[in-house]
Amino acid sequence: MPFIRVDWFPGRTLEQKRELAEVLTREFSRIAKCRPETINFTFTEISREDWGRNGKLFCDSYEYETEYGHEPPSGMPADAGE
Repeated sequence: MPFIRVDWFPGRTLEQKRELAEVLTREFSRIAKCRPETINFTFTEISREDWGRNGKLFCDSYEYETEYGHEPPSGMPADAGE
């Protein structure tokens, strides 16, 4: 019984979560050769105050970090991108 856990900052829409759930299930099932109905997943939204890296909390030190630069993708709140 595969279990996929996604920990991220708040800010994604319900539609984004639905799409990701569908894609994760479909692709995991295809690659792992297992039935989609056996795949479980959770989305856990963790505040920037409750997540840290390298000895610092995200709320204190880190800006949006991505291969796209330091700005969140269009339509995403500035503090939701990590």
